[in-house]
Amino acid sequence: RQVLEEMRALYERNQADVSEAKSGRTDLIFLIRFRHCCLLRNQRCLLAYLYDRLLRIRALRWEYGSVLPNTIQFHMSAEEVEWFNRYKKSLATYMRSVGGEEGLDLTQDVKPPKSLYIEVRCLRDYGEFEIDDGTTVLLKKNSQHFLPRWKCEQLIRQGVLEHILS
Repeated sequence: RQVLEEMRALYERNQADVSEAKSGRTDLIFLIRFRHCCLLRNQRCLLAYLYDRLLRIRALRWEYGSVLPNTIQFHMSAEEVEWFNRYKKSLATYMRSVGGEEGLDLTQDVKPPKSLYIEVRCLRDYGEFEIDDGTTVLLKKNSQHFLPRWKCEQLIRQGVLEHILS
C-alpha cells in the first residue's frame, strides 16, 4: 500500500511537470524521466512480490490439500482466497479428466514412496477411517496403525496423522 501511494504521488507530480514542460520548461524533462523510471521500478517490484505470493498460494494447495487451515487463510486477501479456489477447481477438473473413470490424484505421492504401507500415529481424535478393501479403522489420539501410504498422505498433511519413522 505504501508503494502504491508513492507511485500515485510520483505520477501526480509527473503529470503536473509534464504540463509545465509542454509550456516550454525543458529543464523538467530529466526529472520527469527519473520519476518515470522510479515508477517502472516500483511496478516491477510489486509484480515480483505478487507473483511470489501467487506461487506460495499455489504451493499451499499441494501441501495442505483443497481446504486451507484458518490460520493461513486469515493472512490472505479476498482476491488471494478467490484465486486459490479457482486454482483448486481447475486442478480438480484436470485430475478428473486424466486417469480413466476415477481420475488421477496428483497430490497423493508428492515424493516417491519407499513402501506401500507406513506406520502412523494419530495425533488427535478423527473417528472412523475406511480403507479401500472395506476395512474401517478407528483413529483415536495416540493410536498407531499400519495403513496404505496413499490413503494416509492427506491426513498427514492435515496434521491428523504422524508418520512414524523406525
